[in-house]
Amino acid sequence: MAAPGPAPQAPPPQLPGARIAGTQPPEAPPWLAILGIGEDGCDGLSPAARALLAGAEAVFGGARHLALAAPLLRGEAHPWPSPMAGAYPAILARRGRPVAVLASGDPFRFGVGSALARLVPAGERVAVPAPSSIALACARLGWAEQDCAVVSLCGRPPERVLPLLQPGARLLALSADAGTPATLAALLTRHGFGPSRLHLLEALGGPRERHRESRADSPGFPAPDPLNLVAVEVAAGPGARIVPLSAGLPDGFFEQDGQITKQEVRAVTLAALAPRQGERLWDIGLGSGSIAIEWLLRHPANRALGIEPNPDRAARAARNALSLGVPGLEVVAGEAPAALAGLPPPDAVFVGGGVSRPGVLEAAWAALPPGGRLVANGVTVEAEASLLAARARWGGRLTRIGIERLDSLGRLHAFRPAMTVTQYAAVKP
Repeated sequence: MAAPGPAPQAPPPQLPGARIAGTQPPEAPPWLAILGIGEDGCDGLSPAARALLAGAEAVFGGARHLALAAPLLRGEAHPWPSPMAGAYPAILARRGRPVAVLASGDPFRFGVGSALARLVPAGERVAVPAPSSIALACARLGWAEQDCAVVSLCGRPPERVLPLLQPGARLLALSADAGTPATLAALLTRHGFGPSRLHLLEALGGPRERHRESRADSPGFPAPDPLNLVAVEVAAGPGARIVPLSAGLPDGFFEQDGQITKQEVRAVTLAALAPRQGERLWDIGLGSGSIAIEWLLRHPANRALGIEPNPDRAARAARNALSLGVPGLEVVAGEAPAALAGLPPPDAVFVGGGVSRPGVLEAAWAALPPGGRLVANGVTVEAEASLLAARARWGGRLTRIGIERLDSLGRLHAFRPAMTVTQYAAVKP
């Protein structure tokens, strides 16, 4: 008599939303394929990418990408319009039918992938990336990709690299065109980083690939390929203006007319504002823009709106923002509280001017969400009275900041006190 087999086991409990394989029909396959392609064209595509491309009824991409993929195209080719977003309705109109979108290398690294992902649910799309130009550049140079700062200069001011110019750092800059390497080299030289080593990497991954080296302050690269990336080994020359990683930049970093939150007070103010990634600041009474600029320097995803009634100061603040590598500062011409109407809501507000003006603190407090921070500085007795009233109404803390700096006194020296600053800081419940 045969030995009895193991007793049958009950099926495992099914979690909400889960499905046991084979018990339900599979979902319909994705209709949108987001495909990365390199300069090696069809030869570099995986079998999966080749099949998706060949099976697409419509293929969207840049003219260069469509030409690289031409041997596999069976459907209609649609070059990107300008702006690219103009093609999105046509892509969405084909929902349920096979569509492919071509992008350079990794579509989700400075590419179209994330924009399409916001429009098409995850279950309706598939992505097959190719090596990005960043990955190829690091492979050619022997650099660890995670140790490199990456910045795109496509449609963006080259000054965005300035906060990244730390001695010994490695930087990868995605070029907009053939003119970007010379523009970047001139910027580095102008700011004292002429000794930096530049690597011009052209048409990476294809038959035209080329790698050339030069110092930033040398004559440069003749006739660069429009498809290029510049890798920088940062080296500072004498007098280079290195943007510190700490809060409280030297006052001399800012063009000003005296209307500036001084370095030491600015450091304390940034600590009170407590910037967090992706948050928006309102800087009321922008002046030279120093507080808003330092807020933006804390993280690339941060945003700042500066409200300033004086047009000369507004223009000066915008110049300061560009010269310190944060051109995203938005300047609103006008006087608070009226100028605050209709602005995108803040996560934090700094009031450096107009503290005693009726309605300013009230409008700032009302605009904040729960957890938002309000910080206001004042030096006059009228401003201090407004801050005392704010604390009585909303709670928070008051701090007096006194700074003394060494100064000449005839042939001798003495510490000269600056005007005492009263600072109010509160978190909205």
